[in-house]
Amino acid sequence: TGLVYRSIQGTTRLVGSGIDALLGRLNPLLDQEPAASSGKREALLAALNGVLGDHLAASGNPLAIPMQLRRNGHPLDLTSKGLAAGIPAPGGKILLLVHGLCMNDLQWRRNGYDGCDGYDHGEALAAAGGYTALYLHYNSGEHVSRNGHAFADMLETLVQVWPVPVEQLVIVGHSMGGLLAHSACHYGKLAGHGWLKHLRQMVFLGTPHHGAPLERGGNWVTVILEFSPYTAALARLAKIRSAGITDLRHGSILDEDWRHGDRFAHAKSKKGTMTLPQGVQCFAIGVTLSKEGSDPKKPLLGDGLVPLQSALGRQKDGTGNPYFPDSQQWIGYGMNHMDLLDNAKVYEQLRKWLC
Repeated sequence: TGLVYRSIQGTTRLVGSGIDALLGRLNPLLDQEPAASSGKREALLAALNGVLGDHLAASGNPLAIPMQLRRNGHPLDLTSKGLAAGIPAPGGKILLLVHGLCMNDLQWRRNGYDGCDGYDHGEALAAAGGYTALYLHYNSGEHVSRNGHAFADMLETLVQVWPVPVEQLVIVGHSMGGLLAHSACHYGKLAGHGWLKHLRQMVFLGTPHHGAPLERGGNWVTVILEFSPYTAALARLAKIRSAGITDLRHGSILDEDWRHGDRFAHAKSKKGTMTLPQGVQCFAIGVTLSKEGSDPKKPLLGDGLVPLQSALGRQKDGTGNPYFPDSQQWIGYGMNHMDLLDNAKVYEQLRKWLC
């Protein structure tokens, strides 16, 4: 047992104080030219930022992902000339897709990832509805509200420098991406931004409006481990998870939700009351692992990460839905959280709403 505990303590000391030295070993990833960047490299960086992104940003680590708008994995220069050069024949209808935790913009094309082949909701909707599709790339380990501020400012710049008059803006957010879009609307309104008048529709794909139990489960593990001096060292490992991950506990999207207090402390939700932006059609898609026609007396399963009721903006008992009318909700059966990215039935519902 002495060897075991010394090993645990040594590991957690390394995690607590030597993490930057460990991250330094990943820096050779940055030696690749952007044009040679592979899907695997992008996926590794996105996952690393999802788990440790707040630390990477605070410590100035070059592995931290800067917020960018991209197409085909290439960043766009947010100037009139830059957008004209980066987007052939831009139209007045902008479709903006926002990825989720530990992911990146290339993963909207989940199949054929490395070769940039495969299906993409953005491309399909652009072809069907005459949109110009853009993709947000961001550090998902930062607080959702911090990213919300930055995203709101970026959208304000985008509509000001767009090469043609903006007719409408549509946002599709997957998982955490929906929380980020919701946060941006809030902070854009507070700042008096003009991009909100162009926002017509928002679609939330598996967004944990009322939180995700897996993060809460991790939080419970931390609390339980800290009760005993024999397992306290292990609890430090559970506290590695980023601010972005802990925001998923209750679906927090405001600065006030986390600014005061320990984000790892087990407590009831102090999440501020939020409504969706006025004058914007908002839609929610939730999927379940349950098969269609399951016993109606039994509650439907979630998608493996987000409970169905949370994805639809409902309370635990399925009542008190302040967000989405029944006509603006859709449930997909026999699907998991990642199927939202490329399932044909999900696309068909998106097409009906947006095109």
